[in-house]
Order: sequence, then structure tokens, then C-alpha cells
Amino acid sequence: MIRSMTGFGRASADLPEKSITVEIKSLNSKQFDAYLRMPPLYREKEAELRLMLSSGLERGKIELNINVDSNGDITSYSFNRILARQYFEEIKSLSQELGISPGEDLVSVLVRMPDVLKAEQAELTEEEWAQVSTTVAQAIEKLNSFRIAEGKVLGKDLSERVHKIQKLLDGVAQFEDNRIKILRERIFRQIEEAVPQGSIDMNRFEQEIIYYLEKLDITEEKIRLDKHCKYFLDTLGEEDNNGKKLGFISQEMGREINTLGSKANDADMQKIVVLMKDELEKIKEQLFNIL
Repeated sequence: MIRSMTGFGRASADLPEKSITVEIKSLNSKQFDAYLRMPPLYREKEAELRLMLSSGLERGKIELNINVDSNGDITSYSFNRILARQYFEEIKSLSQELGISPGEDLVSVLVRMPDVLKAEQAELTEEEWAQVSTTVAQAIEKLNSFRIAEGKVLGKDLSERVHKIQKLLDGVAQFEDNRIKILRERIFRQIEEAVPQGSIDMNRFEQEIIYYLEKLDITEEKIRLDKHCKYFLDTLGEEDNNGKKLGFISQEMGREINTLGSKANDADMQKIVVLMKDELEKIKEQLFNIL
């Protein structure tokens, strides 16, 4: 089954005191590369979250965002009275030295002094984490559904391009007979110009021509390219993730197309080879986006 490497998944959950939203984005990457953005409360679970992402998404440049919105004022604070008194005594002493009044808003000043009023760090409960992990799993599932839908589009495009290569390959046959005839005439004409007339051993000449033409024979390349194309199409329908496998097959297709081009010695066949190369390059570009 073809799956795109790019995708997006979003899921949310409501808790008694907060709302949780999870968003996951995935882009192309040869390896698994995850970037996590979350509240400090969930940092202790980062390793577990990375494991969920790697097992659920396998490859890609992954970005996970966990946002929490409070449903009211649930923050608790601690007031350091001892430290506040110390600040007060220092301010009072300084005011006396300078001969000025401490002011009526001294309490508000003390509250803003460092470490006097501190928000207490909440503890992550098992119930909350269970809800967060479930929401992350839902976002992963939605991202994978996105990947599958995008993969169907990619698979259709790849299949059409491989069929184009096969059709172009079928078009090579019409030029083969004429190609051999032109090669024979060209070689014979060049030999006649270089060697005195009547001194050519025609039997030996025919043997050399046969040997030379065998070197330029493209039958094996055509057979192998056709097999690679069929194997590519079969692999498109497999259930497993097969992006890398398809990449290897496309490389083999490229080798056969290049060999056809080097052996062609014919302008019309060269045009077909150029068109096949163009389709293959487009296939390779698409394969970068397949899981």
C-alpha cells in the first residue's frame, strides 16, 4: 500500500479543568526525526511520546504540538512570608537611611519581589496522562489516514508514468530493422572509402558485421526493462511500506534505459529514450515523498 510521507493529524480532549489539543505534522525525511513542543508538565513523558511517534509513523520529519487551555483559574501559589519580611526590613532600613517614606503600596511591591510569590508546579496524574496519550494516538491515526489518501493519488500517478514507459518501449520495435540496415550501410561505406576496391573479404566482413551488431543488440535490455516495469507495478499493490523498494527498482529501470540510449545509434530511438528518462525522473521525484 502506497502511503505518502507528508500528512497532518489533529485530535482534542476535554478534561475537568483543561482542554488538550494535539497536532502532528509530517514531512519528507530519509530517517525518523521528531520535534516535540509541549507544556513542561509533560516533559517527563518525552521518551514515551517519541516511541509512540516512531512506531506509529516510522519515517519522516515529525512535529508534535500539545496545547493546553485551562477551563478557569486552577493555578495555585505559595507565598514566602519569611522572604517577604526580609525584603520589608531591608526596604524599611533603606527608607530610614534616605529619610523617605516606604509608601502605602509596599505590599504590592513585596509581592513582585523575586521568589516571594511562586506558582506551584502541578503534578501529572495517571488519569491525565492516559487521556493525553490517547489523544496523541488519535492524532497519529488521523495523520496515517491522511497519508493513505495522499498515497492513493501518488500511486495512480506512478502507475500512469510506468505505463507510459512501457508504451514508449513498445515503440522502439518499429525502428529496429531500419536501424540495423542503416548501420550495415554506414559501416560498408566507410570501409569502401578507407580500403581499396575489391580487396574486401566479404565473408570476413559479414562475420565482423554480425559481431558488431550483436554488441549493439538491445533485446536483453528491452526484456529487463519490461520486467522491471511490471515488478514496479506489482510492488505498488503490496501491503507493506515500499518506498525504498520502489526506489531500488527505479534505479534498475534507469540502468536499462541508459543502456538502450548508448546502444541506439538511431535518432528516433534516442528520442524515445529521452522521453523514457523524463518519465523516470518524475517517478523518482515522487518516490521521495513515499513512505
